[in-house]
Amino acid sequence: MEGGALAQFLPLILIFAIMYFLLIRPQQKKLKEHRAMVEALRKGDRVVTQGGLIGKVTRVQDNELEIEIATGVKVRVVRHTIAEVRSKTEPAES
Repeated sequence: MEGGALAQFLPLILIFAIMYFLLIRPQQKKLKEHRAMVEALRKGDRVVTQGGLIGKVTRVQDNELEIEIATGVKVRVVRHTIAEVRSKTEPAES
């Protein structure tokens, strides 16, 4: 009797395991990498926002960045809207 109940739940358990390894785990990894990239942003980095703006970081605040998208044109964006870092500045040597 109990073996029959286990046999009924086995396909559900397998489906959940497959969903975890194919969908949930890669998404968590991607989110962790994005969070690390955003935390490492600093002045001088060339970035792309999720809206498609390409610019250079001119100021870094807690939750906002100031990005120069053209000479003299600066916009403020929320830090987590950065989609890609095109080029990093070299860290200053102490």
